[in-house]
Amino acid sequence: MLELIVISSLNGILFGMLLFLMASGLTVIFSMLGVLNFAHASFYMLGAFFGFQISRWVGFWPALVLAPLLAGLIGIAVERYGLRHVHKNGHVAELLFTFGLAFAIEEVVQIIWGKSPVDFRVPAVLDFPAFTIFSTNYPAFKMFMLLVSVAIFLSLLLVLKKTRVGLIVQAALTHPHMVAHLGHNVGRIFMLVFGVGTALAAVAGVIAGPALVTQSNMAALLGPILFVVVVVGGLGSLPGAFIASLLIGLLQTFAVSINTSPASLFGPLDPAWATTWLSDIWNVTVAQVAPVLPYLLLVLVLIFRPMGLLGTRET
Repeated sequence: MLELIVISSLNGILFGMLLFLMASGLTVIFSMLGVLNFAHASFYMLGAFFGFQISRWVGFWPALVLAPLLAGLIGIAVERYGLRHVHKNGHVAELLFTFGLAFAIEEVVQIIWGKSPVDFRVPAVLDFPAFTIFSTNYPAFKMFMLLVSVAIFLSLLLVLKKTRVGLIVQAALTHPHMVAHLGHNVGRIFMLVFGVGTALAAVAGVIAGPALVTQSNMAALLGPILFVVVVVGGLGSLPGAFIASLLIGLLQTFAVSINTSPASLFGPLDPAWATTWLSDIWNVTVAQVAPVLPYLLLVLVLIFRPMGLLGTRET
């Protein structure tokens, strides 16, 4: 039991921090532009594929820098030449634009790299067990993923809270007209923040690609849960996104590791009910319903606290 708790906690925190890397950029983008970017998870996928391709040419470490940079530049171009022009037509046009962009990116990825998973491997220098807990070897690359995620979170927090650039960005989130009157180029700030947000998603893709499966549908697999994080944490709340990311990461990781059902706890149903649909529900394990739990949490949050954990009604 102790081994289960320790390993599941490590994996849950790791998964939660990866979610936060993407949710943080999406949260800041929503706070500033007022639009939920449905293509945000696609930049996570681009980061993974860019990282795979660049690592084959020059190695993993240059790929860790170049892949997010490329994804960030694409994000800047999307905001400057696409989203900025769509913005004047309202939120529906913005949502449709990003929704279509997600499909376009997926099709381009399939054309270039195909639909099958690519062989994105863990770098040899980190391909060893970092430590052993209860006879379980914990990979060094997963610890590297956790350290990178924590370092980026702390850096983002310091930049937003302690630097002049962070103060300007925070002011532009809530009072863009005032910032513009003070002589700052708000359009350029929007563009750079959008690029940084997409680059953060790409960082998550590069470091998650070797540990998870890098394939053309990875954005569709992770995109929905990303929006669960943003809504549960509170739209526009960066601390809320952090708490929600860890909460959902731990919830899903612990649920997957629990192979318990009502039948195993209370025994089989009465023979009269054995051939009914109740028998199927009675034998369902917690691990089998684990993918549904984040969405159940979303429903409960929307019912009892519609603004999210740390959000406000105004957002």
